[in-house]
Amino acid sequence: MENIFSAAELEAFFLSLQVSSLSLLLIFIPAILLAYILETYSFFGKGFLDFILHLPLVMPPVVIGYLLLIVFGKGGWIGSYLYELFGIEFTFGISGAVIACAVVSFPLLLGMAKTAFHSINYKLKEAAFSLGASPLRTYLSITLVRALPGILAGSCLAWGRSLGEFGATIMFVSNIAGSTRTLPLAIYTQMQIPGSASEASGGRLVILALVLASFCLGLSYYLQKKMTILKINYS
Repeated sequence: MENIFSAAELEAFFLSLQVSSLSLLLIFIPAILLAYILETYSFFGKGFLDFILHLPLVMPPVVIGYLLLIVFGKGGWIGSYLYELFGIEFTFGISGAVIACAVVSFPLLLGMAKTAFHSINYKLKEAAFSLGASPLRTYLSITLVRALPGILAGSCLAWGRSLGEFGATIMFVSNIAGSTRTLPLAIYTQMQIPGSASEASGGRLVILALVLASFCLGLSYYLQKKMTILKINYS
C-alpha cells in the first residue's frame, strides 16, 4: 500500500478510519437506547424528540459545523466552561472531528435501529414473559438479538457516513494535516493545488473513498436482508 499511496495520503486514510470508528463507538449505545425508547414507549414530547434527533440528517453539514462551534467552540456555550474548568478544547483536534462525524451519522443508526425494533414480532416477547423471563432477559435474548442485523446495518451506514463527512468537520475543526485532515478533506486539499501530481493524488483518494463507501453500503444491504429473513421466519 505504501508503494501506491504517499505518506500524506495514508495519514489521511488512517485518520479517517480512526475518526469514523471512534464516532461510531460514541453514538452506538445512545442510538440503540433512544431507538428502543422511541419505538416502545409513548410519552409527552416524543414526536419533538424524534424530530430533533433526525434533524442532522437533512441539515447542511456546514450549518451543523457552525452550531458545533457555537456550542462546543472555545468560546461556546458549553465549550467555554469545559476549557476554563478542565482545559478541554474540541476545535482544531481529532476529538472535534469525532464529534462532528458523530452528530451527522447519529440519525442513520437511530433510524435503522428503530426499524429493526419495529420489525420484531412482539408475540415472542409475550411468550417469554409467560414463561417467567424477566424484562431484562427478554430484551437481551429476544429483542436485541432479533434487532441486531438491523442495528449492525445502521452501524455500517453511520460508519460510512463518518468516512465521507466533510462540511461539518472543516467548519468545526478546520483542515489540519495529521490532526483533522480526513480523507474527504485530503481530496479537497489536493484538488486545490494545480498540477498533474495533485490531480493524480486526488484521483487515488477518490478511488479509495469509493471502495470504502461501496463496502459499507454492500455490507449494510446484506445485513438488512438478514433482518428481513429473520422477520419472515419468526412472524
